Amino acid sequence: MVHTIEDPVYERSKPRPTIKMLYSYRLRNVSGFSVIGLSVAFPPGGASPPHRHGGASVAGVVISGTAYNKMNDDPTLVLTKGETWYEAPGCHHKISANASDTEDLLLLATFVVETKVVEDGGFGALVQVDEQYRDLEFPTE
Repeated sequence: MVHTIEDPVYERSKPRPTIKMLYSYRLRNVSGFSVIGLSVAFPPGGASPPHRHGGASVAGVVISGTAYNKMNDDPTLVLTKGETWYEAPGCHHKISANASDTEDLLLLATFVVETKVVEDGGFGALVQVDEQYRDLEFPTE
């Protein structure tokens, strides 16, 4: 069951998640598009700065742990293992954070995106951090 909480505020000092590409396939039945899977591992207390996803449609699932998740002006959700969300192209992912200060959070994010977005901008084009946080980098594996 999905719960909501009062919106947390992003803090620059929080540790950022580590992103690892798991797969990337061109879609043969949808010309010019690819499906890409990323694991997103948040340490305890970790959070992502507000961001968008390069025009991609994104489906996410919590593999382990508990996440805070806020899209656009929707309420902040509390998602636990097995719960999912969807981000439409252009969606503003305002809160993406580990709800725990003691346990890790692992997410699987699946992107459907125009292949040229990644060909032109690399996999970094999939996470477009808000302007005031562009100096922050995401660790990758």
